[in-house]
Amino acid sequence: MGKGRVEAFSDGVMAIIITIMVLELHAPHETTLAALLPELPVFLSYVLSFIFVAIYWNNHHHLFHAVKSVSGAVLWANLFLLFALSLIPFVTAWMGQNHLDAIPVALYGADLILCAVAYTILVRLLLRHEGPNSTLARAIGSDTKGMISLALYALGIAAAFFDVRLAILFYASVAVIWFVPDRRIEKLIG
Repeated sequence: MGKGRVEAFSDGVMAIIITIMVLELHAPHETTLAALLPELPVFLSYVLSFIFVAIYWNNHHHLFHAVKSVSGAVLWANLFLLFALSLIPFVTAWMGQNHLDAIPVALYGADLILCAVAYTILVRLLLRHEGPNSTLARAIGSDTKGMISLALYALGIAAAFFDVRLAILFYASVAVIWFVPDRRIEKLIG
C-alpha cells in the first residue's frame, strides 16, 4: 500500500506533540528576569524534547523517502513509534516541573529508550518489506548510531539516580549524534 497517508498522519501527530509540549510553558506573572529562573528547568526540558521530536520527524521523513510502499506491520510499527513519542510531553512536563528530580529524569530516559526501540522496529520492518537490495537497505547498514543511542539512554537512566546532570548529558549526547539526518539516505536518493 502507499506510504503517503502514513507520512501525513505521522507529520500531524508529531506537530501535535510539539504543540502540547509548548502549552506546558507558562509565563511568570512578574516582569523581571529573575521571575524566569524558576521556569528554567521547564524550558530546558522543553528544548531538549523539542530537539528529540524534531530529530525523529527529520529521520522519519528521510526513512519514508527511501521506501516505495508500506505493509500492515509497518503501519503498526509506525503507530508504536507515534505512541512512544506521544508520551514525551508528559515525561517532559514531569521532569521540568519537578526541577530535574531523579525519578522523572529516569522516566524521561525510559521513554527515550521506548522511542528508540520503536524506531528500530519500524526500520527493521521497512527493511524486511523493501528487501535486502532496496535503497533503504543499502542506506541503513549496521545501525551503529542506534545501538550507541540505546546504550547512552540506559546509562542516563542509571545516572539519574546518582547525578541528574550526568543523565541529561547522556540524553543530550544522543541528540548530538542524531542531530544531522542520516546522510546515507540523502546520498543514495539525492
